[in-house]
Amino acid sequence: MSVLVYTENWDGKFKKISFELVSYAASVAEMLKTKVTAVSIGRVNDDELRKLGNYGAEKVINIINDRLSSLDNQVYTRVIADFALQEGSDVIILSNNISGKALAPRLSVRLKAGLGSGVSRLPVSLVPFTVYKKAYSGNAFSHIIIESAVKILTLAQNSYDLIERPTGAIPETVEISIDASLIKTAVIDTQKQTGKIVLTDADIVVSGGRGMKSPDNWAPLIELASLLNGATACSRPVSDEGWRPHEEHTGQTGKIIAPNLYIAAGISGATQHLAGISSSKYIVAINTDKDAPIFEAAQYGIVGDAMKVLPKLVEAVKNLKK
Repeated sequence: MSVLVYTENWDGKFKKISFELVSYAASVAEMLKTKVTAVSIGRVNDDELRKLGNYGAEKVINIINDRLSSLDNQVYTRVIADFALQEGSDVIILSNNISGKALAPRLSVRLKAGLGSGVSRLPVSLVPFTVYKKAYSGNAFSHIIIESAVKILTLAQNSYDLIERPTGAIPETVEISIDASLIKTAVIDTQKQTGKIVLTDADIVVSGGRGMKSPDNWAPLIELASLLNGATACSRPVSDEGWRPHEEHTGQTGKIIAPNLYIAAGISGATQHLAGISSSKYIVAINTDKDAPIFEAAQYGIVGDAMKVLPKLVEAVKNLKK
């Protein structure tokens, strides 16, 4: 009996979300009086794998095979399920990101397991096993009871603090065989964005809406993002108007992000937009309308014209960096 956590790596490196997952899994394991096994797929060096042990993983397994170099949902599902059965894991935890959302439902079917997606707190009860998640873009919450023997959870990003629990776990590399007939996906070419921070990876995002008034007014917003080592984003109306590229559109129909800091300049806060950014740890809203919905979601708010506020923020950040 154990808690199994799938820790995704990016080109052999872990991001904060992986350590957040292990921290959460360790707390769940503490509640269940059991241990955490962290599984990573793809070649990762031992120094990087040992970092998982810093957050409570008592066993760290690195699964390798050349056919596992890129995500294939069917194959990854089988690999994770097999190790879950081998470890006797009755709770499996993944991130609620693109890969987690793809793998968790498949694992649920394969293991006949109940699924709690996008949970944002520790279980509120063990008997019955009940988890908490936000609903309606964070305007409500729900309690989900999972009655199956095996339970699968996907953790919303930035919903659990990192907790260091060094275990001294020694990574174990396991090379497995893969039936070539299972591989259904072939990566022909990979093109990576260079020269700017990828929006979904950014810890800080500075975003603009119609309150920016014109595509010619984005210079201070872009400068602020650059000074903060952050990414730029926009609301859907802005991308629809062609003011900013579509890849910067955040919201229910755009990119779902969860940065540590989200600065919304001239964005009113429509439900569709909030659905894409509500998992941000801190939201700062700048809007001339004191009754704009964005202020209800924000931890900090500035009632004012973004055209006047942003240059002052830029100046303040420059002064801090002197």
